[in-house]
Amino acid sequence: MSIPFVTPHKVDRRQTAQQYLQKELDDLPLEERHVVERFIARRGVARNIEKEFREARSFGERVADRVAEVGGSWNFIITFGVLLVIWMVVNTFLLVKAFDPYPYILLNLVLSCLAAVQAPIIMMSQNRQAAIDRLNASNDYQVNVKAELEVLQIHAKIDRLREQDWVTLVELQHRQIEMLQRLIAEQTAEKNNPQRT
Repeated sequence: MSIPFVTPHKVDRRQTAQQYLQKELDDLPLEERHVVERFIARRGVARNIEKEFREARSFGERVADRVAEVGGSWNFIITFGVLLVIWMVVNTFLLVKAFDPYPYILLNLVLSCLAAVQAPIIMMSQNRQAAIDRLNASNDYQVNVKAELEVLQIHAKIDRLREQDWVTLVELQHRQIEMLQRLIAEQTAEKNNPQRT
């Protein structure tokens, strides 16, 4: 059994990639070509997308992420609920002349403004997280393709070694057979021509 991309001394990484991907390297999409080039050059493809994004964020993006983080926490919900109850109790029972009497129009305005500002900020943060997720998926794909190429190359190397071992074993077996045939011939000759001492 012969492997087309195995030479007696090494396994060609370019041919390994071509066989696995079943295309010429120039016809590959840019992402796969990038992976194959790094595979051939024996360089890694894994990246820390989260860290790259974190370091490249602007001040506004950091604020948006922090607002989304705080606004989506139980601490915020509980604190905000307590503040709403306090607002209503103060304006309904504790103040003689309430600054925001029932139906709490000022409170409604504050909540509407908060929602109007907070919603787009949270959406910006979610969009950025979606972009990070897409880049992570792309990075995972690249790492997986490179890993498959590496595994394929390891299989080819193992096959090459096994093939070389097989040739060596067959050669040794032929030598042993020749030695046995010589021994048998010598023993037969001794039986047919016994020497007297």
